[in-house]
Order: sequence, then C-alpha cells, then structure tokens
Amino acid sequence: MKRLICCFLSLLLVQLALAQTTTYPHPVRYLQLTNEQLPARMAYMDVQPAQPNGRSVLLLHGKNFNGYYWKEVIASLQGAGFRVVVPDQVGWGFSDKPNIHYSFHLLADNTRKLLDSLGIAKIIVVGHSMGGMLATRFALMFPERVEKLVYENPIGLEDYRSFVPYTALDKQFASELNASMESLRKYQQSYYPQWQPQYDQYVQAQYAALQIPNFKEASWASALASQMIYEQPVVYEFKNITAPTLLIIGQEDRTIVGKALLSKEVAAQHGNYPQLGKWLHKEIKGSKLVELKGIGHIPHIQALADFNKALLGFLNAR
Repeated sequence: MKRLICCFLSLLLVQLALAQTTTYPHPVRYLQLTNEQLPARMAYMDVQPAQPNGRSVLLLHGKNFNGYYWKEVIASLQGAGFRVVVPDQVGWGFSDKPNIHYSFHLLADNTRKLLDSLGIAKIIVVGHSMGGMLATRFALMFPERVEKLVYENPIGLEDYRSFVPYTALDKQFASELNASMESLRKYQQSYYPQWQPQYDQYVQAQYAALQIPNFKEASWASALASQMIYEQPVVYEFKNITAPTLLIIGQEDRTIVGKALLSKEVAAQHGNYPQLGKWLHKEIKGSKLVELKGIGHIPHIQALADFNKALLGFLNAR
C-alpha cells in the first residue's frame, strides 16, 4: 500500500510539472481502456462550442506531439460551431504508456471506443504527420463513422521499409534515451523553413510528455511507436479511402522517417512532399489538394490562417 501511494504521488507530481510547463487549453479527461490485458487510461479534450452546428471533429496528433499543439485549431473549430475531440493516443502526452505491441489498428479501435463513450456516431477526422497514418487506418476500419477526412502533411506516403535500413528495437530505445531538450529542438527545427522562438513551446510539450510516467517508460513507448510506423505501412491502401478527402500539403516539407540513416543521395530521392501530395491526390478519388508554398511539415502552426481557410472551407462545403 505504501508503495502504491508513493507511485501515485510521484505520478501526480510529474503531471503537475507537465501542467506548469505545458498547459492544455481545455480540461483533460480520461477514458479507462484495457489494451493487451493491461489497464490504460486515454487522455482527451472534449471541447464544446458556444453555438453548436451539430458536427464533430477529431484531431489526431503526430508522433512527436500531443494534444497541446492543436490549441489554435481547436479555437478556430470551436468558434465555427464544431465540437472538437482531441485525444492523446495511448503512448503519448497525458495518456498511459503501457509496454504493449503498438499498432494503428489498436489505436484506431481505442479512438472508436472514445467516440462511443462520447456518443459520437459520425465525425470529421483530421490527421497530421503520424496522425495521418492513424486517420487512414481509422477510415478503413470504420468508414461509416467518417463524415470527411483531412490529411495535413501525413507521413506514410512511402514504404520506409523499402529504403530505410532496419533499426532493432533495443537500438531504437537506446537512441530515444538520449533525447534532451536540445536534441528534440534540433529535430523539430527540420519541420520549418525558418525557426521562430514561438515554436519552442512545442519542443517543451514533447519533452514534458516524456516525463509521464517516467522518462524510461515513455522512451520505450516512443521506440515501440517508431517500430509501428516502420513496420505497418498504409501507403498501399489510400486507394481504398471512400470519404470526401482534403489534402493540405506544405510544399517545403521533406520529412522522412529514419532520414538520419540515409545517405544524402538516397534522402534526396524521398520525402518530396510536392510530389507525394500530387500522388496522394491521384490515389484518393475525388480528393481536393491544397498546396501551401513556403510551408513546412506543420501548416497549422506555421501558417494557421491559410490552414484554417482550407480546412473550414472544406468542412463547410456541401
């Protein structure tokens, strides 16, 4: 009992520390799940508009992020009358980070359970970066639930296994254990054509989340997530998407999962988002492509006004 109390107090102190460095814009709630016979709490924000339009939007974060970085998008959608659901996937942010086999199928099913618990039958799905891979799996598993689908610079537009060398899980874990504010900042700098001081808050949010429940467990979950991205491609299934789809693609993005393992020559042949966006547009019949010049991997942070114009225009179109 004493040990349980100490563990609880330790977790509470860590969460208070995270709250002090990264304040989520709305109250964080929890859904109790069981994943592979292990209890796992899924954190989420459920934001209600002042004047509801009767529609809901699901925001799915990338691997190096959590619900915090959606704060400006939440405000825009809420102001337009949308109910906004923003989960931290199990393994990220305020959610538990159990030692399980992470899969997009599992995360999609967790997300379905969250929507069921909230009484939401139909939803608009927005996925950024890794969230785009999850959005794809969710849309394929539960097509009847998806009103519209929005991709924001998704990863997974290539099969990384075909050109990125395999990294053993233990080696990936050792790499994750080397993470620091400085290394995370250096990596996030690759997301933007030009770094701005205000972007540092998203580095702080990523680092703070790695302290829950502790750095080692969070780093192991992060390594498992990297393995998931590498081993579970969705690139061959975009042609099966049936929901009305919008693609918002920053044209300066050159993101490749595992880019540091590649020679300059090989890296130059991949991660070309102007080309990948056009390819995805052709794969998903009837999709709409919005190309944002001068914008990198995260349009909703670098160019919020342009992102909102494209997003709300698509959502309000009949």
